[in-house]
Amino acid sequence: MAQEWVTVLGLALITVSIVLFVAAALHDVAARTVPNGLALALALTGIAARAIDHTLIAGLIAGFVIFALAAFCWRRGWMGGGDVKLMGAGAIAVPPGDVVNFILVMSIAGALLAVVYLIGRSMPAPPPSQRPLSLPARALRIERWRLHRGGPLPYACAIAAGGLFVLF
Repeated sequence: MAQEWVTVLGLALITVSIVLFVAAALHDVAARTVPNGLALALALTGIAARAIDHTLIAGLIAGFVIFALAAFCWRRGWMGGGDVKLMGAGAIAVPPGDVVNFILVMSIAGALLAVVYLIGRSMPAPPPSQRPLSLPARALRIERWRLHRGGPLPYACAIAAGGLFVLF
């Protein structure tokens, strides 16, 4: 009976982690920021999950190493601070044996995102007089505007892709 509760709790923590990854990605698309609370909640969820599967020390080490490497990239101006925190928290949230897969898929998704944004920069700017009514059309218009102004990538989308790949 106790083993069933551990399984149910583990599945609940995975579900919460997935929701937090998606929320961070959506917030990054909308505002180009990742709230500290989302990264903290993901880290705490990961700590609980790692405690349940008895890999807490390995999970914390993986999270620290990924955070330290990402912080180096932040200091060089290559990444945003919210992405650094989300990567560290994500490395805790995924099982330690899957951290390499998390980083690999995140890197591939980030490269694809960069290619899409590079291609998008060659698209003509949206005319200022047209205002789309639907939410997806407005979001696309805003993204095109950001592209032409040289805005940053919403890299939390790539981080979430890595997390979702591993957790699903």
